[in-house]
Amino acid sequence: MQRTAAIPRPKTSKTRKMYIFQLVIRCVVLAACILIVIFDPQQTEILEGWNFFRKPSPFHLLWLAWMLDMLWQLVPVKKRLVIALGSQKHFSFRFQPIKEAFSTQALRRHIIETTKAAYKVFAIWAVIVTAVSLLRAFDVLNDTALFMITMVFYVCDLICVLIWCPFRLIVKAKCCTTCRIFNWDHLMMFSPMLMVSGFYSRTLVLMAFADWLLWELCIMMYPERFWENSNAALRCTNCTDKLCTQYCGKRTE
Repeated sequence: MQRTAAIPRPKTSKTRKMYIFQLVIRCVVLAACILIVIFDPQQTEILEGWNFFRKPSPFHLLWLAWMLDMLWQLVPVKKRLVIALGSQKHFSFRFQPIKEAFSTQALRRHIIETTKAAYKVFAIWAVIVTAVSLLRAFDVLNDTALFMITMVFYVCDLICVLIWCPFRLIVKAKCCTTCRIFNWDHLMMFSPMLMVSGFYSRTLVLMAFADWLLWELCIMMYPERFWENSNAALRCTNCTDKLCTQYCGKRTE
C-alpha cells in the first residue's frame, strides 16, 4: 500500500533563483512592450518586411536576446552562468550512464509513450495556432497583436516552469528536468508569428524550428539521454537545479 509522505521543500537553488529573476524581467519587458505599442506604435513597423534593417528599435534588443537564448539550445555551452539540465539533456556532456543494466525494451516503451503524449500537446497547440492564424487571415488581428500574443507566451513559458504547467498533465512529466517537451518552448512561443511575413518573425520562427528539430533528432538517436532509468543525471537524487520545486514537496513511498 502506498502512502504519501511530506518532505521538506528543497532550498531555492541558484538555477531557480535565476529563473525567478528572468520571470520578473520578462514581466517588465511585457509591460514595456505594451507601453511602446500604446504610445509609440510606429516602433512595431520593424515587424514588416525588411524594416528590421532600416532603423534601430527597442525590439532589436528583444530579437537579439531571443536569438541568443535559442542558440544555447543548439550549441552545448558548458560554462554558461545558469542553464537548466532539462534544456541540455540532449547533449552528451550532460549524460551520466547508470551503473546498473537497464532494459532497452523499457526504454523504447518510455520513449514511445512520452512521444505519444508530447504530440497530443502538439495537436492542441496546432489548434490554438490555427485559430490565431485564421483571425489574422480575416484581419481580426494584425501583426502587432500577434507579436503581443508572443510576448504573453514569453511570460507564460516561465510561469509553466516555476508555478504551474498545464502540459505536465498531458505528458505526465515528473518535473521539468525529465520533461519530454522542455525545448519546445521557443517553437510554441513564436508560432503565433507564423502569419507575420517580415525578417523579424521569420528568423525567430526558423531558429525556433531548428531548436525543435535538433531536440527531436536527439530523442530518436540518443533516447537513453531522456530517461532517468538510463541517465542518472535526471534522477531526483542527483538533481542540483531544483528548478520546479512545486513538484518536489511530496514523495510516494
